[in-house]
Amino acid sequence: MGHGSQDHSRGSGHVDSHSHDHSHDHGHGHDHSRVRGKRLWVVITMTTVIFLAEVVGGIVSGSLALLADAGHMLSDAGGLIVAAFAMIIGSRPATRRSTWGFRRAEVLAAAVNAGAVCVIAVWIAVSAFRRMGEGVEVETGMMLVVAVVGLVANVISALILNGGQGESLNMRGAYLHVLADLLGSVAVIVAALVIAVTGWTWVDPAASLLIALLILPRSWALLRTAGRVLMEQVPVSVDATGLYDEVLDLPGVRHLHDLHIWSVDGETAVASVHVVTDEPADEEDRCGILDRVQEAFRDHGISHTTVQVEERGHEGHEDAVCG
Repeated sequence: MGHGSQDHSRGSGHVDSHSHDHSHDHGHGHDHSRVRGKRLWVVITMTTVIFLAEVVGGIVSGSLALLADAGHMLSDAGGLIVAAFAMIIGSRPATRRSTWGFRRAEVLAAAVNAGAVCVIAVWIAVSAFRRMGEGVEVETGMMLVVAVVGLVANVISALILNGGQGESLNMRGAYLHVLADLLGSVAVIVAALVIAVTGWTWVDPAASLLIALLILPRSWALLRTAGRVLMEQVPVSVDATGLYDEVLDLPGVRHLHDLHIWSVDGETAVASVHVVTDEPADEEDRCGILDRVQEAFRDHGISHTTVQVEERGHEGHEDAVCG
């Protein structure tokens, strides 16, 4: 039986090169974390200010839509703070007890944020249905002014976070919060204008219901994505069946088992696999098999793969879990 990995298959020269690349990426990642952190704290400050303005404006104007949006802003402020602290924790280096580091903290934050938005959306919808037939008088002037200010702030916040939402699930969750607020501000503005022109007060709770319908699908999708990561399922971007067949067709490979593909942070896929050869192979043959297997995984977007090369018969001593 033999064991191998990408680092061990090429000699000390490759190990030195790999170490250099790793340290460069690590530093680069810290730079990205600092930039994302600054973006988040700016948005947190703006969100908190707008929340206070919407609470006062909602009480004075009697607008449920404005109060509903304020409630969502409060959820956002808390969610963004969770995201910011998760980013701080996630940027900590790996330790002997946490060999993958703490990047999953950001996935947990994304799940919490997505779940919070789902709850808020349901609460807004229930409140809107209860308010539909009440015909409460609404002060549209105050409602409109506060909503416009909130819209401007949310547009700025969305632009600040837009550049980083593709970098992690955590940033995607933060961006989702802000985007939902932006849509909510638009709905409140439209409701205020319609009520001012027509006097139809039912438009106010209808706008609240629209806010809920707009934000619920995106938050549910993010919650499902975070759940897949936490359950260590195969990332949706990876074709596990196609990868299995491709590795099985490689020269020197007769069988493979214990194929596992997962993600630690929701962005980067990692894998491990046991590859079975027909006959005892010398070191050069093993290196060739390792190279071909690693290349197949890289072609499927997986750059971190642990490969064990073993001879036929050895797999009988293990629990086979084929992909």
